Amino acid sequence: MKIAIYSRGLDLATPNPLAILLEALAPHDVEIHVFHQLLLHADLPAHTASSLIPFKVSADLDASIDCMISLGGDGTMLDAVTLVKDSGIPVLGINFGRLGFLASISPDALQSAVEAIVNRTFVVDKRALIHLDSNEGLFGDTPFALNEFAIHKRDISPMIKIHTYINGEFLNTYWADGLIVSTPTGSTAYSLSCGGPIITPGCQVHILTPIAPHNLNVRPVVVPDHMPITLSVEGRDRSYLLSLDGVSKHIKQGEDVVVTKAEFMINVVKFEDNNFLDTIRNKMLWGIDTRN
Repeated sequence: MKIAIYSRGLDLATPNPLAILLEALAPHDVEIHVFHQLLLHADLPAHTASSLIPFKVSADLDASIDCMISLGGDGTMLDAVTLVKDSGIPVLGINFGRLGFLASISPDALQSAVEAIVNRTFVVDKRALIHLDSNEGLFGDTPFALNEFAIHKRDISPMIKIHTYINGEFLNTYWADGLIVSTPTGSTAYSLSCGGPIITPGCQVHILTPIAPHNLNVRPVVVPDHMPITLSVEGRDRSYLLSLDGVSKHIKQGEDVVVTKAEFMINVVKFEDNNFLDTIRNKMLWGIDTRN
């Protein structure tokens, strides 16, 4: 079995999360690939580090990798998604961050998670992504996102106008600070904080959620994900911010962008005792009376 491990910035103080994971994997016949930056700063014993295979970019990984383990929060797992791309490698998130909707496995369950991976007793939850088309090819070979695409005004600039078309038909001009186009997976992220609905994974939809709209009667809209969403921005500034899962680029006024469903999906590892409904209920403290 081959397992890849990724993290973008763990607190490697005692106890070291990477060392704990490696210890759990040690009894098993596993070839372990570790992100090179993590390996550089992990301060592992020489005999342990020498048995690990470093990787730097997605090209270093192929379909022979049985699982990618992400150590960190949801942002770390989003980074891992850009590494696995369309390889089909399942991604497991161990939550060493805060909220953890995507990386929903707690560190306390790390040992049982490793056993499930090694024994292949996990299930794969397929998650849809969004794809961004722009004339400039702004995001290179990773023009996709698991959570959301967003278009923003810059810094303290005045609000912008976002002309929005669904499947070629005019929907609305949003006067707002920006607009979010979210997947069902991303419905519990930025979109939720701006008043968007929670959508269960597997629904074939996109959510359009305005950011601080000037018209108070404007509300989020849910549309089928097979319909392309075309956006054109207008405002006093000459450039604006585009964001895919937190990675931002600039776009000039007058350039249209098109958001569609990506042609591939991401395989997220989950276990029978860990489902989406349990996650949102527990993470959002539903039904818990905190008054006493």
